[in-house]
Amino acid sequence: MDVHEYSNEEMTIYWKPTVCIHSAVCVKTLPKVYNPREKPWIKIENATTKELMNQIEKCPSGALSYKLHQ
Repeated sequence: MDVHEYSNEEMTIYWKPTVCIHSAVCVKTLPKVYNPREKPWIKIENATTKELMNQIEKCPSGALSYKLHQ
């Protein structure tokens, strides 16, 4: 399965484009992080870890997930 990873010091975000249903919940919730017109389209540095976790947990398709670094 195709999985894209976006990391910072605290976490890694995983995006599965083949699972994504393009509901735009991510873009509407955190537009400074998610911009499908740009590359990379996820700019993890534009939100706090807590903001990212809260948004990812609302992803209806499960295309976005994350792992916290120890």
